Amino acid sequence: MTVLRWIENWLLNRKQRVCIDGYQSSWQSVLSGVPQGFVLGPVLFLIFINDLDSGIVNHILKFADDRKVFGNINHVSDSIKLQEDLNELFNWSQDWQMKFNVDKCKVMHMGRKNLHSVYYMNGT
Repeated sequence: MTVLRWIENWLLNRKQRVCIDGYQSSWQSVLSGVPQGFVLGPVLFLIFINDLDSGIVNHILKFADDRKVFGNINHVSDSIKLQEDLNELFNWSQDWQMKFNVDKCKVMHMGRKNLHSVYYMNGT
């Protein structure tokens, strides 16, 4: 319980300001996120996203804030399963208020017999 209180105190009531060319903004409250530059930050992030792959049927790679979901798509049913995984990831992002940048998402089709299925995340 002591560790939990320590982490809570570390994350709550934080303030920040911007300094540019010797000019400083006023202090503003930080309402979300984990402070960068601290050893504990990446650990807390990993704990936060630990359940991201729950319910995912295909393969998923997680590295820092990057995700790759992939699988063999030999039939339309495989394509449907991959779309369901993308839907599951989107639902997770909504639940945890950690949205994916859909504009940066890419689909890579490989193989001569690839179905070139179209995939969506949040309608995009």
